[in-house]
Amino acid sequence: MIALTWAAAMHVPPPTLRTSLFRPGQRIAVAVSGGADSVALLRRMLEERGQLGIVLSVAHVHHGIRGTAADEDAAFAAGLAAARDLPFHLHRADAPAAAAALHETLEEAARNLRYAFFRELMAGGQTDAVVTAHTLDDQAETVLHKLLRGAWTEGLSGIHSVLPAEPGSILRPFLENSHAAIEAWLLWLQQPWREDASNQDMAHTRNRIRSQLLPLLRTFNPQIAHQLAHLASISADEEAYWQGELRRLLPALLLPGRPTRGGGRTASTRPEEETVAIQRARLGELHPAVARRVLRAAARRLGARLSFEHTEQLLEMAGLASAENSREPSRASKFELPGGITAERSLREIRLTRSTGPAPPAPGPLYSFLIPGEIRAPEYGVHLRGERAPAPEGDGLACPATLRCWKAGDRVTLRHSRGPKKVTEVLDRLQVLGAARKNWAVVESAGKIVWMRGVEVDAPEFRFTAQMLP
Repeated sequence: MIALTWAAAMHVPPPTLRTSLFRPGQRIAVAVSGGADSVALLRRMLEERGQLGIVLSVAHVHHGIRGTAADEDAAFAAGLAAARDLPFHLHRADAPAAAAALHETLEEAARNLRYAFFRELMAGGQTDAVVTAHTLDDQAETVLHKLLRGAWTEGLSGIHSVLPAEPGSILRPFLENSHAAIEAWLLWLQQPWREDASNQDMAHTRNRIRSQLLPLLRTFNPQIAHQLAHLASISADEEAYWQGELRRLLPALLLPGRPTRGGGRTASTRPEEETVAIQRARLGELHPAVARRVLRAAARRLGARLSFEHTEQLLEMAGLASAENSREPSRASKFELPGGITAERSLREIRLTRSTGPAPPAPGPLYSFLIPGEIRAPEYGVHLRGERAPAPEGDGLACPATLRCWKAGDRVTLRHSRGPKKVTEVLDRLQVLGAARKNWAVVESAGKIVWMRGVEVDAPEFRFTAQMLP
């Protein structure tokens, strides 16, 4: 349903656009869901593109959630792009399947799929940055959501105006505007937008925060959204300061491996095990605020994130005092932390060790097939169809290819890139980690990678269509 009922007679000022986020010559993809905020963002970007010297396109993700309504959203976004002669990037995803497979909420799965697509656009060289229409209200909801779930300072910093996403970035130039002001401007312009019925589903925590908690808080403080945004800004500055302090302090505080009799240190002989240690005397010299961050940084080096409770448990093990109460050393000299981390206390050190985990999954099988042709590979979660582009000399012969897991030393040439890149570097850009990284699919033909999941490969002789399997 397109929301457009009246146009105000009085002029309504346009939403504030943080133009300092852009630089001349940038290719910017505007993420347009079809809702009021994203439509207004597109309109403002169009108004300013000449002054900013940027090139625009439109990106839309069909999450496979709302049936016909989602199809209509995609058509609406495509129409906005076509009416202004802008390139349109459409990505179809299956958020319910991803949520089930990865044990995520539907909201989390949809967001992860959306941002993965944005990174694909940038990694494939189709855009330099993606802009999203997060607003003041979104910032307030995010801070409240983090607060309710329990958050450190970095969580309370909420939505940042710039999110690095190598090789580009995701920009949020609309954070100073309220949703109400944006809607008023669109009504004044007589610009239609789409309403998402799922925003009224109270099964989602964020919707309850938006529809129930924030209106209640406004009865205590009508400016609560601004106050929460101020808290986010302060927290972001605090976090930036602390990260600088940690970069200065950690090299002298965090010790690798275990001490040896000769006074040195030795790393574990087991490659799947890693140890980080902190001298108890050095830790005891730190203010609890610094000690907490040092302990959390040590755990993060081993791939784990500590809750407040587990951080306090480590402080108690070390016998540190806080401003609120005096702690005696915990009787426990060893206990388990999340992420497969074992914490233990020796006479001189607190040590965190990443425990031996299960053996990494074996690489997926090799699938040989012909192009044109298709292959279904459940081990890689993909159903792939390959076609050959028309050859100049009419060569219609099928071409042998292999679908396999990437391996060390593989290189791939991305579309619009200057030359081949290591597959491991591309996976770093896509932020693919853990088991998914170890079993990431590629297609090889005649000794060359001609398809790779998540990016556009420079292989003009082939065309591939991939369907992700649950």
